[in-house]
Amino acid sequence: MEKIEAEIRLFLNHLLIEKGLSDNTVASYGQDLASFLQFLTARKISSLQEVKKADVVDYLLELKNRGIGARTHARHLVSIRQLYRFLMLEGRLESDPTLNISFPKTWRKLPNVLSYSQVEALLTQPDETTLGIRDKAMLELLYATGLRVSELINLTVKDVNLESGFLICQGKGSKERLVPIGTSARESISKYCATARGQLLGDRRTDLLFVNCFGRKLSRQGFWKILKEYAKRAGIQQTITPHTLRHSFATHLLENGADLRSVQAMLGHASISTTQIYTHVTMDKIKELYFKYHPRA
Repeated sequence: MEKIEAEIRLFLNHLLIEKGLSDNTVASYGQDLASFLQFLTARKISSLQEVKKADVVDYLLELKNRGIGARTHARHLVSIRQLYRFLMLEGRLESDPTLNISFPKTWRKLPNVLSYSQVEALLTQPDETTLGIRDKAMLELLYATGLRVSELINLTVKDVNLESGFLICQGKGSKERLVPIGTSARESISKYCATARGQLLGDRRTDLLFVNCFGRKLSRQGFWKILKEYAKRAGIQQTITPHTLRHSFATHLLENGADLRSVQAMLGHASISTTQIYTHVTMDKIKELYFKYHPRA
């Protein structure tokens, strides 16, 4: 088992250092491969070279029997396949048992999107306290730019140029992108920087734009709790996550005439196919309006 563990560590280091994937993405690969390692241990398979196609298929069937969904099921197969491809390129293995194993069919889940009135209600919830001013700036910025929550909490003061109305964001794979900031978000950030940020920092010093009540870095979980509380106050019944604001940002842009390529660039999607899911949301909206207002619909 020690040999397999060492090869998995080598692969994860490759993803982190050479491919530049985020810590969260590498951690997901690690969890998938740790699960696969447990399966191999139970079968008393001590090296990846011993693994046969039937073993991989049995593992995937075991995942299915656990009730794991098709998307997660497919992700596990990707993790194992990428591990084998890496080790073959390194000359450490001679065969790949994942070849010719099909991915499970998955239905692409449409993103959860807020309406314009729900966004408005959410953004008006923060009060004029120190934390309220900070929270208002974060919510406005997230909806104005479509940033991922990890990108939001890692922003530095230098990343945001309020005068030009742009921010520089480092996304997945350490890829930088330039994103415009709307007037409302700029005003909220300016107010936060002039008042609340200094009060939260106290004697501490940091380049991070947003900090918690102790003047330290915000966590993703911490921001999620803040968001859920404001959603509750706004009377939003549906499940809401930080990604909901990202989905709403993209959908509302497309509904108002933005082109898909521009939205792709602002979201930082490597492939246009990832952004295309939002066109399904806007088409559903168009269909709803058609049947609501057309006299012979």
